[in-house]
Amino acid sequence: MVINDLDAIDFFRGDELIENPYPYYEHLRAQCPVQRELHHDVVMVTGYEEAIEVVRDTATFSSCNAVTGPFPGFPVPLEGDDVSALIDQHRDELPFSDQLPTLDPPVHTAHRALLMRLITPKRLKENEAFMWRLADRQIDEVIAAGTCEFIADYASPFAMLVVADLLGVPEADHELFRTELAGGRRTGRTIGSTKESMGHGPLEFLYEQFTTYIEDRRREPRHDVMTGLATATFPDGSTPPVIDVVRIAANLFAAGQETTVRLLGTALQLLGDRPDLQQLLRDDRARIPNFVEETLRIESPIKGDFRLARRSTTIGGVAIPAGTTVMIVLGAANRDPRRFEHPADFDVERANARQHVAFGHGVHTCPGAPLARAEARVSIERLLDRMADITISEVEHGPPDARRYAYAPTYILRGLRSLHLDFEASSS
Repeated sequence: MVINDLDAIDFFRGDELIENPYPYYEHLRAQCPVQRELHHDVVMVTGYEEAIEVVRDTATFSSCNAVTGPFPGFPVPLEGDDVSALIDQHRDELPFSDQLPTLDPPVHTAHRALLMRLITPKRLKENEAFMWRLADRQIDEVIAAGTCEFIADYASPFAMLVVADLLGVPEADHELFRTELAGGRRTGRTIGSTKESMGHGPLEFLYEQFTTYIEDRRREPRHDVMTGLATATFPDGSTPPVIDVVRIAANLFAAGQETTVRLLGTALQLLGDRPDLQQLLRDDRARIPNFVEETLRIESPIKGDFRLARRSTTIGGVAIPAGTTVMIVLGAANRDPRRFEHPADFDVERANARQHVAFGHGVHTCPGAPLARAEARVSIERLLDRMADITISEVEHGPPDARRYAYAPTYILRGLRSLHLDFEASSS
């Protein structure tokens, strides 16, 4: 679809950019890497260096609106050259105010430290052993059919159960989680744009389950991961309230899946559309890690992150008044030609692919990034091992020169809603 007037498009409310937002990003960056959009008064940061500048400056830019952006708005008018006191006073009235992405230091520092005590190298190594078994189990469900809807049949249950294992959810409860959550993935048009869609939704189930787990393990400790979660302490040695532990666990559980599912979908879309690339990875598995990084760069699972300016400042020399909502457009920063040569081209050998900011940057870098990378690597390895000639279903998506894909209808997430694959069971 050709769009003649990009300035007329409402990035946050319109449907025109869902399939392909990149011309819009390039249009904004061509005017200025820090550009105010015309519909909701949001300053869009599309430049790589400018994005880094914002996310590093936690003293000037609050994360209180990181998830919601310009909707539903701040509870009170933000007036003056320094609105820090108003943000601190009213931040708890914003949606998702109890979640890690919206916290600012020093509260964020303490809560993230608690989370990182759970995602240790030892625990990640144990979790990866589970990934290999789970990958085979998920492939077993579809291999005989020679076709699958990859997002629902593999990516979503795989990502969900990997995080469940990481957090120590008893394996006997895995099917409960799959039943309660796998079918409830939010796909409506208004994701991230209304008060209703900003409610906790699936988090209510997670809060209830993890509260039960944590309270049980504090009463009767066992030799399991969940007990480690229940007994973890803040850096100062204090024991966090149960609800704080529950929030951290639920946030990792919910947020970690979205990124991984989108990443896996893009990776298999690329492999299905590019037989040459698929064969390259079959022949040289050492290329898979950089393939994953380049996949994250060219199709960032999160389109952007938001900040609220505490005080009047500048970004890249552009004046930003206090109270301004800023969107760090990760998908645009990862295609900034000042950082990445020929940014619209997928280059599996790109030397600086890992410099992408798909997982954010600075203190709010996604804590589950190592997990997502491992999930992608393990999945690609086993899919290539067990499936020969993976192709995109022409029945569902059309021929190679006229593909039809449906993308998540949201200004937050970037990824396929479905991906139908055809393949043959490998004889090796």
